[in-house]
Amino acid sequence: MGGHGVHLDPGQRRDWLRLIRAENVGPRAFRSLINRFGGAAAALEALPDLARRGGGLLAPRVPTIAEAEAEIAALARLGGRFIALGEPEYPSLLREIDDAPPLLALRGRAELLDRPTVAIVGARNASGAGRTITSRLARGLGAAGWVVASGLARGIDAAAHEASLATGTVAVIAGGHDRPYPRENEALMARIAQEGVVLSEMPMGWEPRARDFPRRNRLVSGMSLGVVVVEAAERSGSLITARLAGEQGREVLAVPGSPLDPRAGGTNALIKQGAALVTGTEDVLEVLAALRDRRPIIVEEDPAEAMEAPEPSDDSRARLLTLLGPSPLPVDELVVLSGASVSEVQILLLELELAGRLERHRNGSVSLLV
Repeated sequence: MGGHGVHLDPGQRRDWLRLIRAENVGPRAFRSLINRFGGAAAALEALPDLARRGGGLLAPRVPTIAEAEAEIAALARLGGRFIALGEPEYPSLLREIDDAPPLLALRGRAELLDRPTVAIVGARNASGAGRTITSRLARGLGAAGWVVASGLARGIDAAAHEASLATGTVAVIAGGHDRPYPRENEALMARIAQEGVVLSEMPMGWEPRARDFPRRNRLVSGMSLGVVVVEAAERSGSLITARLAGEQGREVLAVPGSPLDPRAGGTNALIKQGAALVTGTEDVLEVLAALRDRRPIIVEEDPAEAMEAPEPSDDSRARLLTLLGPSPLPVDELVVLSGASVSEVQILLLELELAGRLERHRNGSVSLLV
């Protein structure tokens, strides 16, 4: 996926939605399929055979055309629409991460996504002091032209959204647009959908589960130049966001707190580990000033660019399957140990993933599901 930008027609958008909603197809597999077949329609046709070669007993479940069109219509009834990876409205920084969602369900003012963005996240059980510094930071950053992103959780997230609503805020949610969470922020979500932006990669009707929140967090950090953490315990979801930000090459900043307050344990630890210390808006602006004008990477879907790659030989498949197991193995190490080409390895991994036999880990390693 690379070139001069995606401009999907309604049929392509529907096919993209069917492909990313297909069983065992995540963002990485989606990219591999588009790269290999040049478009979603051709990839959909190839799914059953790919899964069979990967050892799958059944073809992956793929939403019907009617089901995809129903989801598009349900989102439209809420005033939303789908934007595709590489389309001008898609957050430019987010498209750079290796597991960027191919499609985002969007409600609100899409033009905000073209502005420099900083994330503010923190404890759900926030203190009064934490809420106060969050509001000051969000207002100050908004006044300086920054959009503030967060995860619409109670506490610090909600304070960040409320303080930046007038200047630009983005709420990334872990469920479908028709499943506000937490319920206490339903009214705030409705306001953001009118005055800011609400984003989700999850299907309509999806009730968020525990594992969906780290997925959401990677989007909050991925679309931002930096992540400011305000109040986070030593075992906190906000620290997951900070870790993801570091892995994505984003700046990590933290507000210090009292050593006597467990809600400051995580933020103080981040500062010890090298996060920029924040006591006011100017600290954030100073760290992020040089990054503000980063330009986007453009991607596109082009059937003419389908990847020509030979199928792995039976010997290559046997060697690769022998090397894989339940313990994670880096993909580049798999290439070296197997003696296979990179394209052969990628094809086999794609087949295994579509068959439901492969797990991809965030550090680029893979393992077999047993």
